[in-house]
Amino acid sequence: MPGAKKVVEKAAQQASFTLDANARCFIDTNLLIYADSGDQPAKQRTALTLLKQLRINFTGVLSTQVLNEYCNVALNKLRLPHADIRQQLHFWQQFEIVQVTPSIIEAALDLHQIRSLSYYDALVVAAAQTSGCMVLYSEDMNAGEVIGGVRIVNPFVAGVIEG
Repeated sequence: MPGAKKVVEKAAQQASFTLDANARCFIDTNLLIYADSGDQPAKQRTALTLLKQLRINFTGVLSTQVLNEYCNVALNKLRLPHADIRQQLHFWQQFEIVQVTPSIIEAALDLHQIRSLSYYDALVVAAAQTSGCMVLYSEDMNAGEVIGGVRIVNPFVAGVIEG
């Protein structure tokens, strides 16, 4: 398994920028889902590797929105038992959790209007901005794009993260 520095360097290469190994990184819901879903083993390995490194480095950030989306997909798509979801929530609490506030919602509305992001993607970006993250790991947005100082990185692009 690559060291934390190697993981961060590979992500930075994909996004064509230099990232400090201690940079705060926002985690989108899809990483949590792939970590629990066995139907795409390569993506699961990638998600688990990245999440482990972010936890070890204390640089991973989640939001209450991301946790709510995770619970919804875990219940309805993955059909995980409530006890398993609760156990995962306890694990995710090891990361910093950003509370979605009215000011974050207003920032998301601005991003939705100005950047033509979906409202929920805009809410994720606004939470990443508010929490001071330099990177947003997501496969749902335009990799390499910088929005308000936050660079979107798709960790599932070949060579970014080796599981």
